Amino acid sequence: MISSMTGFGRGSAQTSTRRIKVEIKSLNSKQLDLSLRVPSAYRELEVSLRTPIAEALERGKVEATVTVENIVAEAAATVNIDLLGVYKSQLEELGVRLGLPAPADWYTLLLRMPEAMKTEATVVGEDDERAFLDACGEALAALVDFRRREGRKLYGFFVEKINSIATLLKEIDPYEAERVPKIRERLEEQLGRLTSIEYDRGRLEQELIFYIEKLDVNEEKLRLATHLNYFLETLGGENDYPKSGQGKKLGFIAQEIGREINTLGSKSNHAGMQRIVVKMKDDLEQIKEQVLNVL
Repeated sequence: MISSMTGFGRGSAQTSTRRIKVEIKSLNSKQLDLSLRVPSAYRELEVSLRTPIAEALERGKVEATVTVENIVAEAAATVNIDLLGVYKSQLEELGVRLGLPAPADWYTLLLRMPEAMKTEATVVGEDDERAFLDACGEALAALVDFRRREGRKLYGFFVEKINSIATLLKEIDPYEAERVPKIRERLEEQLGRLTSIEYDRGRLEQELIFYIEKLDVNEEKLRLATHLNYFLETLGGENDYPKSGQGKKLGFIAQEIGREINTLGSKSNHAGMQRIVVKMKDDLEQIKEQVLNVL
């Protein structure tokens, strides 16, 4: 079974004073690209979040957002009187030097100055740290479960498309049976028109055999069928435990499938076979697009 790189998870935990919420989402990426948004007071706990995310998700563009809500009111903000006194003195001196009148509303002016209000820094206690880790763990578990569900959907999609290509491959057989005789007949008919030219009949037979062998697609059909089976084997069973690293492997197999389909198209020399090849390519392009989402 495969797992997707796309997913979303949410977790929350609560202490007597705060409610902590964590949301983690991931998209496909060649490597782990992790972005964290954590309140400044909880920055020291980032490592506690980065390590389990890296171990559980392995690959993907991952964004984790942590929000903290206060359940009870924190200590009220206080006016920074000392600092505002310094501001007022400097402004009065400025007015004297430049001959400017005193402000009509000192309160409004001073309260707009930087750091006019001061609050006590948020303290992260043991309960807050435990709640933080619990919320992160819940969100991460939800994301992993989401990825597995998406992996099951991708599994069904891939099986359908691979079986479709296998069915199309079998449809080539009737055209293949009639193609070679028609090619031979057409070549002999064209040669028959060249009445003024003498040629060695034995040598012609050799050249016809050589030419027809170059158009033979039996090897390509066999290799394509082998690649299709290998793709399904790599997917694993529907109820198997998800394996990591399958996405890159499936991508390589899809490239090999594409090579054989392209060779079939170049050798087919038959309208019916060409239509089948186009359908195969359409299925394969859909497979390649979705393989990028596989972990």
